[in-house]
Amino acid sequence: MGSVAVASRSFSKNKILRERLLSKYPDAKFNDEGLSLYGEGLIKFLDGHSKAITALEKIDDTILKSLPDLRVIGKYGVGLDMIDLNAMSKHGVKLGWKGGVNKRSVAEQVVAASISLLHRSYYANNEVKKGKWRQIKGNQLSGKKVGIIGCGHIGKDLVGLLEPFQCKIFANDIIDFKEFYEENNVIQLDIEDLLSESDIITLHLPFNDSTYRIINKKRLNLIKESSIIINFARGGLIDEDALKDKLSNGDIRGAALDVFECEPPGDNSLIHMENVFVTPHIGGSTEEAIEAMGISAIEGLDCAEDPINFLKYT
Repeated sequence: MGSVAVASRSFSKNKILRERLLSKYPDAKFNDEGLSLYGEGLIKFLDGHSKAITALEKIDDTILKSLPDLRVIGKYGVGLDMIDLNAMSKHGVKLGWKGGVNKRSVAEQVVAASISLLHRSYYANNEVKKGKWRQIKGNQLSGKKVGIIGCGHIGKDLVGLLEPFQCKIFANDIIDFKEFYEENNVIQLDIEDLLSESDIITLHLPFNDSTYRIINKKRLNLIKESSIIINFARGGLIDEDALKDKLSNGDIRGAALDVFECEPPGDNSLIHMENVFVTPHIGGSTEEAIEAMGISAIEGLDCAEDPINFLKYT
């Protein structure tokens, strides 16, 4: 069966996940000290174990060549940007991973952020707390044009949640989900047309070289003044300095940001803007999503595959 080391601090603190893992692997080792494991510290923690559960820990060639006993990694979380899949395959380490297990959590957050920004309810809340009592006018989500950049697990789930609002939905993805688009009346657009047409733009992309600052200054210029942009995916997808300029000038109505290129963000001038709704990377952090991701990681220890099979998701 093999011995398991759990590097993830979040998993290690979760009572339900601990009990579930221990029922299968009684001698499992947990990160009970709550250490941020990387480099030599991560190697020391995983050394001698054939299986591991990781989350935000960086797994690359340097780490893997120092862990000859490691044969399987169960990934806790849906992002693969912290794992070098090619290096894992090279060293014969299999990966247990399942995409989309937190999709409902993130999709709900996008709907909530859209309504909050459009209705200006977050702004009205702050006004009242400052002792001001005046009518704040906003707009409804119903009937708006929503542009989804990245129509994978979360994007598809969002399409379903938006159905009662009778939104016109655009999508852009490197994969052509033709059948899904046809069944759900989704209009496929190139990214420039999507940005210029949408009232709400929401990003659901992995972070890699091709998506780094995919929403740059030039593309931000395409967005309408009345539109909002939402990033509950990965930091680094938006040029934050360019976004701040557009927001401060009133060229874009608002933004909802759950992720940043540097976390926690160092630019307080952006996060304190009145038309910016900020959360601390909690898009997939509902109790239900956390449990689902943990169960997926545990199951992945016993049904892992060659990491090359997952390259299309990065």
